[in-house]
Amino acid sequence: MPGDQLQVLNALDVAKTQWYHFTAIVIAGMGFFTDAYDLFCISLVTKLLGRIYYHVPGSKEPGTLPPNVAAAVNGVAFCGTLTGQLFFGWLGDKLGRKKVYGMTLMVMVLCSVASGISFGDKPKSVLATLCFFRFWLGVGIGGDYPLSATIMSEYANKKTRGAFIAAVFGMQGFGIMAGGIFAIIISAVFEAKFPAPTYAEDALRSTVPQADFVWRIILMFGALPAAMTYYSRSKMPETARYTALVAKDAKQAASDMARVLQVEIESEQQIVEEISNGKSNEFSLFSKEFMKRHGLHLLGTTSTWFLLDIAFYSQNLFQKDIFSAIGWIPPAPTMNAIQEVFKIARAQTLIALCSTVPGYWFTVAFIDVIGRFTIQLMGFSFMTVFMFALAIPYNHWTHKENRIGFVVMYSLTFFFANFGPNVTTFVVPAEIFPARFRSTCHGISAASGKLGAIVGAFGFLYLAQSPDKNKTSAGYPPGIGVRNSLIMLGVVNFLGILFPFLVPEAKGKSLEEISGENGENENTNNGNRTVPIV
Repeated sequence: MPGDQLQVLNALDVAKTQWYHFTAIVIAGMGFFTDAYDLFCISLVTKLLGRIYYHVPGSKEPGTLPPNVAAAVNGVAFCGTLTGQLFFGWLGDKLGRKKVYGMTLMVMVLCSVASGISFGDKPKSVLATLCFFRFWLGVGIGGDYPLSATIMSEYANKKTRGAFIAAVFGMQGFGIMAGGIFAIIISAVFEAKFPAPTYAEDALRSTVPQADFVWRIILMFGALPAAMTYYSRSKMPETARYTALVAKDAKQAASDMARVLQVEIESEQQIVEEISNGKSNEFSLFSKEFMKRHGLHLLGTTSTWFLLDIAFYSQNLFQKDIFSAIGWIPPAPTMNAIQEVFKIARAQTLIALCSTVPGYWFTVAFIDVIGRFTIQLMGFSFMTVFMFALAIPYNHWTHKENRIGFVVMYSLTFFFANFGPNVTTFVVPAEIFPARFRSTCHGISAASGKLGAIVGAFGFLYLAQSPDKNKTSAGYPPGIGVRNSLIMLGVVNFLGILFPFLVPEAKGKSLEEISGENGENENTNNGNRTVPIV
């Protein structure tokens, strides 16, 4: 009976939106809230770390982290995330989504706390232990990507599945904003309790000893939201699609979902066996048959995520220009250490509030209306236009009277990254692959994205340095300049327009219909792109 749909899966597909959907969004979404907080809060305190541990007596500028140390502190979590995406993505298909989901959460909680403890008071010992624990924190965060997406896709109905998965990812925006808000509160409290002169007035006293607690508290706070959701995660039943299609236990799948949906569902073990033994479910991961059916799909999801994250994580190339242009961050010597944390946190919070969060939730609102393909193509297209509009007349934007235009272009680029491929690259891999490979393939796609993030955040940080060695940032070799770097990023965004054509449109279809897992649509899943429904 290939082509028959299990009653339990059909019940999930046609279920009306109800309380358990929102519960799943909150439980999975809080993981992403924590992920974003933990990944991005480090950028709030790197300047403070430089002032505390790399102060140079007699210097006119506050201490800063050397380039190699800054790269390690900022990038080690990305390396851990890439590792976690691959490992826990694979493990989620082997042991089940629920069991592995709890593992990733505990790693995140423990390593968030340990990151703030970071032993010793010497630069090498503090930063070495900080990097060690942030790597393992990244491993836990990485595991959250494939598991959160897979759990939400397998719980959702087919009518609003895209919005539900996008809503989970959209919690990332609130996590970024929460990091900024918490840093504002902590720095304001410490500034009121321990006032200090500016660096220009008194270099040594501008960094009070208590400032060492500020960065530790900010990093450790990331453990709290993750810990709060552990009990809820442990009570979620395994997804019916894993239980029925991978573990092949129709009775347990029917029992779990009958309790969740509050309806009677018949156990259909015979159909489960027939589906499992069908031609659609005989091949293994990376086999010839897998590559025939899903090879181009995997190329599409990995390439789009890789290209998107190069552009998305390189945005820090000109954030500092924007922050200084509109007066959000004054020159470092005019502030003390804690004031600088406050100003940076305020800037990040305003950016999140004005462009990051709205972009995420525009996608939530429209993804099941106009489809994943259209949003992804539109996002890459607008990112290309705005990046070239920033790059080609870059010298024009550097004049003070034109800085507002620069801010607008930057904000629009960021907005269409989020109302575009930053969300769809997360949604699509959770929908188009068979259940037994879904978590693994999502992890591979996400890891490809993190590889792009590493290229974007650090490769372009060096490339964007001035060609004149006298004008480079301290410790950096000459590069190709900001203008040429922005042109390269425009080309990257343009390449992103080409690869969505490799991926089938999933709007309005069941997961089994998209993947051909129940024997249907075998001709449309043989590696040729399905025409998008738009």
